[in-house]
Formats: sequence, structure tokens, C-alpha cells
Amino acid sequence: MFTCKEYKKAATLEEAWQLNQKRSNLLIGGMLWVKMGHRSVGTVIDLSDLGLDTIEETEEEFRIGCMVTLRQLEKHEGLNAYTNGAICESVRHIVGVQFRNTATVGGSIFGRFGFSDVLTMMLALDSYVELYKGGVIPMSEFVSRKRDRDILVRIIIRKRPGSFAYQSMRNTKTDFPVLAVAAGRIDGRLFISIGARPMRAVQLVTDAKNAADAGLPDGVLETISEGGKITPEQAKALGEYAAGAVAVGTNLRASAEYRQELIRVLVKRACLAL
Repeated sequence: MFTCKEYKKAATLEEAWQLNQKRSNLLIGGMLWVKMGHRSVGTVIDLSDLGLDTIEETEEEFRIGCMVTLRQLEKHEGLNAYTNGAICESVRHIVGVQFRNTATVGGSIFGRFGFSDVLTMMLALDSYVELYKGGVIPMSEFVSRKRDRDILVRIIIRKRPGSFAYQSMRNTKTDFPVLAVAAGRIDGRLFISIGARPMRAVQLVTDAKNAADAGLPDGVLETISEGGKITPEQAKALGEYAAGAVAVGTNLRASAEYRQELIRVLVKRACLAL
């Protein structure tokens, strides 16, 4: 557990940002990971009064507030219709409904946890984060940054014609993933993200620029760019490419060698599902 000296429910983002500049203070979302640690905090900062717990959908994009819960993502009809159900698939295995009713999207994304299913899924979409001081930046850029004292306000997913799929492997049903893979085919490009490596998720982009270097067989790019059905042979080649391009590690859940084999299998499955 953790202890804190003061609790402050911020009235504005500016007030929350000012409070968060003190290193001993802490922004809280659902507190589900925070309470598992052992630390002493000066002031905990609550954003729940700032109206950041809704998902707004327009013709161009989804705007997901940082206080939106994983359960809201799981049940949102618009998001799941757009992603072919991949959003739901990416979160429905996380612990249980009670947990997902409390855990926030902002906490999952800002923490950039290696085990994050949510971050893995977002990297296969045309997604962005809106930071209070840092503005709007691509998710792929945000994930590689070091943590700072800025505030993640919302996640933005731009609606672009495409298809999406999510795959994961778990030792037990509600455990952290051993490996997670998301795939998205958007505007003639294939985005593959791989999480639970066990390091932070990474994004691979397959297009004309890197096809030759990747050693992909003839026809793969044409299939991707034209929106055709990816064949089992092409999907297998994409799995081999991803396994060779992404570094993996060993932890208590799996060895690096096992994760490398999982990349081959799960990338193949995700590409066939597209």
C-alpha cells in the first residue's frame, strides 16, 4: 500500500499541473497499480472533477478522456465497430470486470507499462496523446519518451479506413499477457505492434520503404496496399519478419526464445484476421 499526507481534487488542469510539478506529489487515476507499491506521497491529485471520463465520437475521430475506464472502452459500440472488435478483445482479459470498472485509460497509457494491452492496441491505430503542456503528439512518439511531470489529458484516435485485429497469449485467463500483438491495415500500410516483450510495446510499419530490407515475398505489399486478403504464406512471412525485427526478453512468465516463437504465431494470426 501507499500513504499520503494530503488529498486534492483539482478544479482545473492548471491547478493539477502546478501541484504535479512537486516530485513528492502524485496524479491518481484508478490507483490500482499505485496501491500495490510501497511509497509515501505528499499530495495525491484527483482529476475526477474535470469531465475527462467520457468518450466523444465525431465523424473524424474518437476523443477518450484520461479518466475513462477500461470497461468503458470494452463496451463502447462506436470504438468496437470501428476496430472490428479489437478494442474489446484487447481489454476483456484484464483481471476482471470490477478491475476494469476502476482502471483508467490514462493510467495505462501514461505509465507505458511493458504489460499494457491498451498501449499495444493503440499503437496499431492512428492514435495520439494530448498532453496539457506538450500538445498533441503521435502515440508512437509518446511511447518512446521518458516520463515527465506533464498531464495526459486524452487519447485521440483518428478515423481512417482500415481493419484491425488483436491477439494475446496468457498463462492463465486473467493474468498479464506473455505476449500481445495488434495489427492495423490503414491507408495501404500495415502497422504491427508487439507488447509484453516484456519491455514497452513497439510499432513496426510495413510499406514500400522497408519491404526489401524485411525480405518479404513478392505480392505482400500489393495485398496490403490494395486491401486484399492476406494469404497464409504472406502472414507467415510477416510473422518471421516481426520475430527478427523485435527484441524480446526473459522474465518469470516466459523466456525470450518462447516469446520470439509467439511473435511468429500471433502476428500470423493477427494478419490473417485482418
